[in-house]
Amino acid sequence: MTTTDTTPDEARTDPPDQARTVLIASLIGTTIEWYDFFLFATAASLVFPALFFPAGNETVGTLLSFATFAVGFVARPIGGILFGHLGDRVGRRATLVATMALAGAATALIGVLPSYASIGIWAPILLVVLRVLGGIALGGEWAGAVLMAVEYAPPGRRGLWGSSPQIGLGLGLALGTGAFALLGAAMDNQDFLAWGWRLAFLVSIVLVAIGLVVRLRVFETPAFRRLQEGAEISRVPVLDVVRDAASRRNLGLGLLARWAEGAAFNTWGVFVLTYAVTTVKMPKTEVLVAVTVAALVSAAVVPVAGRLADRFGRRAVFAGGCVVFGLTVYPAFLGLGTGSLPIVVAVLVLLLGLVYGVQSGAEATLFAELFPTRTRYTGMSLVFQGSGIYASGLTPLILTSLLAAAGGSPWLACGFLALTAVISTVATLMLRPVDEL
Repeated sequence: MTTTDTTPDEARTDPPDQARTVLIASLIGTTIEWYDFFLFATAASLVFPALFFPAGNETVGTLLSFATFAVGFVARPIGGILFGHLGDRVGRRATLVATMALAGAATALIGVLPSYASIGIWAPILLVVLRVLGGIALGGEWAGAVLMAVEYAPPGRRGLWGSSPQIGLGLGLALGTGAFALLGAAMDNQDFLAWGWRLAFLVSIVLVAIGLVVRLRVFETPAFRRLQEGAEISRVPVLDVVRDAASRRNLGLGLLARWAEGAAFNTWGVFVLTYAVTTVKMPKTEVLVAVTVAALVSAAVVPVAGRLADRFGRRAVFAGGCVVFGLTVYPAFLGLGTGSLPIVVAVLVLLLGLVYGVQSGAEATLFAELFPTRTRYTGMSLVFQGSGIYASGLTPLILTSLLAAAGGSPWLACGFLALTAVISTVATLMLRPVDEL
């Protein structure tokens, strides 16, 4: 069943040029925020185990680094609740300015953080603190960026416009991995580990300044302004989400529906870096280039998926992506195991670029439509960020552990990923967006 885009709370009140400004601001902002976030993900795979944790067992160092990566996903629901509350009560625009400033500060400080050899145990402690701050910022960022686009979207194009912030995810990943690939190619490994990687984090200061200038030019969304005019602002949005039966049902199902998407991205965009370098023994730069290419393909596929979601329905497109993900995980690991760069690039373009791009392009509007306007920021933040703990943050840890338990064989890891696809597909088809009620 195709969703309708003609609900009263989405009526247009602003001129088209403002809508386009909002669309651009949403894309630029999320690109910068995801760049910051994926810098940490890439560094957690390639740099942090050697610099911020005690020397010793390589697997233990990698697990500790991925645990730090996972901490950010635990912090994201906190940011979702905090900034969701502000976004549903104060407005989308002001909240997005705050999240970008916080994320930029945390990323820049990681770029100057001393190593374990310099300050001992304080290195991983401070790394975790900065990771938590970045996680809180991104926890509030995603839903607000999506709503700025969705709540300005013209009739019949909400899926396409809602996909625009998701393009920033692919671009941010490409910039993050691309920056590391460029730095790794421009200097030897010793210089890269000593100081080169820090440059990518420090560049975030400039990018965030640009993003803030753009975001300060946009107005509040028409939907939220109508809430203010009608004095319909929720006093405690998170409680209203839990109290409302329809919202509560969609929250529970939404948490399960996103599992496969989160697992897919963090398998092909994060875990694959460690797997290809340490297990398959591929050169680091080659793997980074492969991920960068796939991320750019994903950014191109996302708006196509958004348009398909307008035509065939968000649930159908998103569920279709989950099904294909589950069917292709084992062949993908076989391809990665060859260590052949053309094959690895093809695998990642297919799985991260095409399949994940379809999931990502449909999900933003799907989750936005699960909740009424007055609790939409909080509700979709809880879905996306709450599921991020197990669907995203724990995935590299789980896959690393399953590979170790299976003696390097991918069977257990593939079984786990296929299971997430089944769960997500069933949950997605059970969702009932409020626009369909």
